[in-house]
Amino acid sequence: VQLVESGGDVVPAGGALIISCAASENIDSFTAMGWYRQAPGRQRELVGEWPRSGSSTKSDAVKDRFVMSKDFSKNTLKLHMMSLRSEDTAVYYCFAKKRQRPPALLEDTYWGQGTQVTVSS
Repeated sequence: VQLVESGGDVVPAGGALIISCAASENIDSFTAMGWYRQAPGRQRELVGEWPRSGSSTKSDAVKDRFVMSKDFSKNTLKLHMMSLRSEDTAVYYCFAKKRQRPPALLEDTYWGQGTQVTVSS
């Protein structure tokens, strides 16, 4: 599985940006997809996760400003970010979880290389 993020940019505070995660296979094969972010000097934190069955969940820091969408025709997960703040500046990483082939019950997590989002004040 390969995940490739794109769309990172420098955006003024209060602005909006859409970043994308293109997967090398059908995104419906994943048990979940989502986004993490890591700001300089800070630990990686969950932005949001979208299970194959069910609704997405997002962190309190972004839940009223960020929205995830899926494009099954392009095997892409997008993160729509609005009302951006300086504290949203980070490298954003896409992840996907996939169950191993039976009889294994384990799940692997795959990561993209990250895309830089910088919010200028």
